[in-house]
Amino acid sequence: MTNEPKVILITGASTGIGFETALLLAGEGHKVYATMRDHSRSNILLDEAAKQGVTLTVPGLDVQYEESISQCIAQIIDHEQTIDVLINNAGAGFIRTMEQATMEEIQQVMDVNFYGVIRCTKAVLPFMRKQHSGHIINISSVGGLVGQPVNEIYCAAKFALEGLTESIASYMKPYFGINVSLIEPGGVITEFGNSLTRYFNDTGGIKDDDYKPLIQTYMDYRATFTDEVKERAFQKPAQIADVILKCINDPEPKLRYMSSEGVATFTKLKTGLDPDGEGIKSQVRKGILNK
Repeated sequence: MTNEPKVILITGASTGIGFETALLLAGEGHKVYATMRDHSRSNILLDEAAKQGVTLTVPGLDVQYEESISQCIAQIIDHEQTIDVLINNAGAGFIRTMEQATMEEIQQVMDVNFYGVIRCTKAVLPFMRKQHSGHIINISSVGGLVGQPVNEIYCAAKFALEGLTESIASYMKPYFGINVSLIEPGGVITEFGNSLTRYFNDTGGIKDDDYKPLIQTYMDYRATFTDEVKERAFQKPAQIADVILKCINDPEPKLRYMSSEGVATFTKLKTGLDPDGEGIKSQVRKGILNK
């Protein structure tokens, strides 16, 4: 590793992208605090870390509760006196149209994917501002750039995350020395997809209403994602971890990091003129802040 070791806090590290990112960054020599809501799963990560010969710490942290976040961050600051990188990775998917979804379901999706990021970011910012350095990395999605049918609630949460991140990125670096970045994966082979399908089925599956043809078409589409197709067309969590490492090691971190050429192609009509987001960030800074 060429860069100095950093103290890194990751949310949602029990599976998938967070799990692989924690292992990769620990292997690079960073001091990793890989947090998870369900702390009973901590041994899975700790056992894998031991197999790989790396060391990391696995505290409990639930992004939906400020007290949980504050306690975890206070413990890290007490031990390390700093948090150099926050990776807001915790998230939850959702399948169902807006009209079909209950307000409780909508609020839950927004709370985990958007308000959870706000809670964690607000909690670390006082320390990053004091040290005049830091890097906030928000794990977004292709769904944060392109709205997709039957995923509108999840997309809405990720669109909100994109807007929040673009906005704070315009001033965090020039005023407080803090970099802000987005990681935008497409299809990834994780438990994420299986979990949202299970929830969909457990809450009634395809209902006999006016949306039935739409939902059936969408679920038939999802059924084409066999293990063979996923292996060929989807990325693995470790590949997204590599993108996150690239972002951390970038001497001048960009606003936006798409995880693959496939993502760039799918979003080109929106991002083709400014794929890394640096153009719009510069334009906003110059137009409003004269920076």
